[in-house]
Amino acid sequence: MRILGIDPGLDRTGWAVLYKNGAAQPGLAACGLIHTPKNTRLEKRLASIFDELAALIKAHSPDEAAIEEVCFSKRADTQANTTHARGVILLACEKGGLPISSYNPKMIKKTISGNGAAEKKQMQRVVQLTLNLPSIPEPDDVADAMAAALCHLRLAPLACAMARAKAKAGLA
Repeated sequence: MRILGIDPGLDRTGWAVLYKNGAAQPGLAACGLIHTPKNTRLEKRLASIFDELAALIKAHSPDEAAIEEVCFSKRADTQANTTHARGVILLACEKGGLPISSYNPKMIKKTISGNGAAEKKQMQRVVQLTLNLPSIPEPDDVADAMAAALCHLRLAPLACAMARAKAKAGLA
């Protein structure tokens, strides 16, 4: 299974493709950052995110996508821009044929570190250890994308088992 994890942002969108085969530890296939210059028109920035993400999906052939949800920000302009970026990210994943799962930041932190209020550095260290990386993943946008994918790898089997149990019981 290959999961595309995404940490959305207009300025910086972090992405990571993780793989997991059976009971083996997950591994990192690729990761990076989609950066759009601040002095560029919003439409051009969104098109750039969409185009780069569509190319990544084609190049890495993930099976599913795990995207961090937008959390409340004190700055309305930042939240609006991140929401715009997340919209084109969802569109690129949909057009790429990927099932999409969204996770809020607290859920990701709780699932990965056991602490829903974990600090960035703690999360980066847990991601490093879990993926057996030689150093702390940076920038934090990329580490957050890795964490979203790891969260999905841990929670997706449980969600599938629950859906099967509901279907078997005739509750679906």
